[in-house]
Amino acid sequence: MDFRLTPRQAELQRTARELTETLTAYETDCEENNGLPAEAHAAIRDAVLASGLQAVNMPREWGGAGLTILEQAIVQEELGQLTGALWDTVWRPANALRFCTPEQRARYLEPVIRGERRDCYAVTEPGAGSDPQNLATTATRTDGGWLLNGEKWFVTVGDHADFMIVLAAAGPDREPTLFLVDKDTPGIEMTRVPRFMHTFVYEHPEFTFTDVRVPEDAVLGGVGQGYDITRSWFTEERLMIAARTTGAAERALQLARDWAVERRQFGSPIADFQLVQGMLADCAVDIAVNRAYAHQVAWEVDDGTVDRKTLHAKAAIAKLAASEAAGRVIDRCVQIFGGRGYDRSYPVERLYRELRVDRIWEGTSEIQRLIIAGELVKRGTGVLQMPTAS
Repeated sequence: MDFRLTPRQAELQRTARELTETLTAYETDCEENNGLPAEAHAAIRDAVLASGLQAVNMPREWGGAGLTILEQAIVQEELGQLTGALWDTVWRPANALRFCTPEQRARYLEPVIRGERRDCYAVTEPGAGSDPQNLATTATRTDGGWLLNGEKWFVTVGDHADFMIVLAAAGPDREPTLFLVDKDTPGIEMTRVPRFMHTFVYEHPEFTFTDVRVPEDAVLGGVGQGYDITRSWFTEERLMIAARTTGAAERALQLARDWAVERRQFGSPIADFQLVQGMLADCAVDIAVNRAYAHQVAWEVDDGTVDRKTLHAKAAIAKLAASEAAGRVIDRCVQIFGGRGYDRSYPVERLYRELRVDRIWEGTSEIQRLIIAGELVKRGTGVLQMPTAS
């Protein structure tokens, strides 16, 4: 097996690294002002388009970058080094938008790919988080369309997006269904913008939907397909979280290593102290192992020979392992920095706050463990195996 990056992969990595360096200039402003002004967003949009890394998860024929899953993971590792979640300014349209009809694609997806529109995914509710089957948001048929009523929480990018992908229980049979909804549709209200522990370039608002009327062609992917479409998104997104958290951990380790070499106490660089050396070594192990596994699973997705359920469990392993490892890494790095590691002007402090959510969103660590255990109990230890060449 050849684990080297191909020339194309190496070029994508360089491009993503250069874009990351460009976006790093916005970190302090994002932290100090809890976001960025419109002119900064416009400049970032232009930089993303110039890099060619817009919509890396969408096909070239629709205007996306058309990257494989492994190539996407390589890009996300670089972008994950940014604080303020500035990686999210390099837009990846929701995978659910692949299910657009041609008319929906022209109205919603293609403008997102071009950086002209922005989508957000409205799934979580006050009583429906890890278990979306507790959906309280409803869609009721009317003449020529549907009426949406309900409440959605934690709608990431909800402040910046101009349309939403809303999951609702449709009709008397409560079939889980996705709807494309323009945010300025009457009856939609942004009711609260929670203040979370991290600083995010975008917000995660709460919305209410009161008799929101949408046409029949607002249905995305068919009535009753909402859960299946959402689940198909989780495998890829969990792998991207594994990649981003690995990249964030690597930046933290680089900063901590440089600090340990330069910072002197008791007449010596603190890198000479074995307890500090132990923390640095443990960080390197956490990063190296998780990068290797995330790359492996991403390659398996592209290979196409592993069945969907096994890949779902493998992505859960990658997300669980990498997000928890990144938490350990950043905790050690803050410790190495000492008091300065607790200062918001230092990237390690910002990464400490930002990496915590990766053990929660897109399925908590506990949900990942249930997925992995379910695969083991039902199908054995095949989830641990590498695919076999034909």
